[in-house]
Amino acid sequence: MTTTVLKNDLILRAAKHEKLERPPVWMMRQAGRYLPEYQAIRSTMSFLELCKNPDKAAEVSIQPLEILGVDAIIMFSDILIPLEPMGADLSFDTGKPEFRTPIRTADQIDHLIVPKNIGERCSFVYETLDEIKKRVAGEVPVLGFAGAPWTLASYLIEGGVSKNFENIKKLMYSEPNAMHILLDKLTETIIDYLSVKIEHGADMLQLFDTWASVLSQKDYKDFALPYQQRIIASLKSRYPGTIITLYVNGVANVLDYMIDSGADVVSIDWRVNLREIREYVASYSDNATARKIAIQGNFDPCFLLGDKNFVERKTLEMLGEAGSAPGYIANLGHGILPMVPPENAKVFINTIKNFSCQNA
Repeated sequence: MTTTVLKNDLILRAAKHEKLERPPVWMMRQAGRYLPEYQAIRSTMSFLELCKNPDKAAEVSIQPLEILGVDAIIMFSDILIPLEPMGADLSFDTGKPEFRTPIRTADQIDHLIVPKNIGERCSFVYETLDEIKKRVAGEVPVLGFAGAPWTLASYLIEGGVSKNFENIKKLMYSEPNAMHILLDKLTETIIDYLSVKIEHGADMLQLFDTWASVLSQKDYKDFALPYQQRIIASLKSRYPGTIITLYVNGVANVLDYMIDSGADVVSIDWRVNLREIREYVASYSDNATARKIAIQGNFDPCFLLGDKNFVERKTLEMLGEAGSAPGYIANLGHGILPMVPPENAKVFINTIKNFSCQNA
């Protein structure tokens, strides 16, 4: 495990509820298709080839720092990468993630493995992280990430992106034991996968349970929360001081469970009021640990499609709702869209960097 003295550690300090002059800012999917510099590299190789090329993956990871001046780098990769070593046949041939053989039976689940050598099987991931750390040289924190078990299971079972999630819900309701076996295997794999990222210098982690919001509260409590808790508790036990963010796309009915996950930061979408969420979470106190929860979000990515004045105005509105209390990280409520003009992303970033918490 490597440690680096950071020149800009705003995001880590915000997660710890330290008082700051301004909020830190980065954007989910910030290394991606909205940047011409990314498109130039992507035109020479497939998405999966780029994920598995440490030199180029590091280059596109760093582009948002160089072009936009964000306060953190999230390494370029995909949440589905660790599923290949488990025995899944991942493909991006159509431009979207696909599993040619969806996992929909107990027998198929039994044949999936928990890889004992995830560091070797996904060596390109850790080489990318090493390369980013070397090139950035402590300028800003580097974030590692992974998909949470329920969201990963949804891709495996649906065979890709889904609207109704009918196949995973069918398995969940008809064969709950098989579903739990799958989630257990995914949990153990992700614990190991993220552990190696920490050992290679990831300064902070984000766990994406994007599609857990399609679950009812009861189903979330049974099929999402326990596995989030296991991952977070295990990593914090192995690596004390590890900072972990949990993201769900649609937090309104599961916010209490997200808080109970053990995450240090709850990343929220744009469908909820930021001021109300901040007040609600501030009132939360774990009697055993007096744990404070930071908030990340919640700018609507579509706001970035307006003109520059609109982007600046909506950004200032978000910052006003966030208030001046410690424990806030500015971000989008979901990933940045491919059609966003880079100059609008710059307006978003610069408006936040020029903002003073003292004026909030």
